[in-house]
Amino acid sequence: MVKTNSSWLISIGLILFGNTLYALAVTAFILPNGLITGGTTGLALIFYHQFGIPVSIFVSVFNIAMFILGAIILGKAFAFTTLISTFYFPFILGVFEKITMLQDITNDKLLASIYTGIIIGVSIGIVIKAGASTGGMDIPPLVLNKKFGISVSMSLYVFDFLILLSQMLFANKEQVLYGLLLVMIYTVILDKVLMFGKSRTQVKIISHKYEEINRMILQHLDRGSTLIHAETGYRHDNRLVVLTIVSNRELPKLNNLVLSIDPQAFMVINQVNEVKGRGFTMDKTYQ
Repeated sequence: MVKTNSSWLISIGLILFGNTLYALAVTAFILPNGLITGGTTGLALIFYHQFGIPVSIFVSVFNIAMFILGAIILGKAFAFTTLISTFYFPFILGVFEKITMLQDITNDKLLASIYTGIIIGVSIGIVIKAGASTGGMDIPPLVLNKKFGISVSMSLYVFDFLILLSQMLFANKEQVLYGLLLVMIYTVILDKVLMFGKSRTQVKIISHKYEEINRMILQHLDRGSTLIHAETGYRHDNRLVVLTIVSNRELPKLNNLVLSIDPQAFMVINQVNEVKGRGFTMDKTYQ
């Protein structure tokens, strides 16, 4: 799907906002409290302590390599938006570092770890949903997700977990524990942000008035439905089960309408992470 000018502007705005939040977390919580994290910076520290490679050189080379990998596998649009993060993040980080009041928010490392995890999870999620990344170690999980369908948040957690454990060779053990807590928090938050707005409710309705219920779903809720052939377990009666997908807000209305038609209707309701197709990710068509 080709992006319009307005959608490009929205994406760029989200990328800038996400990077701003990330830089805020680094300036206000990570640097003042000496917290350690995973990602490219954590990897650079390992190479510095084990092989004497300067952090700045490693980060530059690694980010360029990851940028090329992302451009090849994830496309030119991804490369362009990630390039924005590459240049904007250092700039806004430098701006925040000059604001001294940001460095005096809290000296409690536990509190700093919690807030850092929340802010970083939200910031990375916003950038990824905009079709970009913050660069560096954010790119391999996106590649794995595209090639093998592996969860982005899970990949980030595994990479960061391994990087943090490796830092136990030279870092304070307590710092590593705070770092692990930080990573676990931002992984959970990231997963929630990536799935925000995508979850839907699947409803299976078993009733002898399935025709009326099916018609009600089509006419009053303007949702699609599927009739599934089923057999009852006790009497072995043949029945048609009405299957439909609705938004979370539509569920109470569907429930009331079904019960108004058949108070004895049997309903199975469960959450689904994502729905693709007409009426959700595609426009509805009426024939």
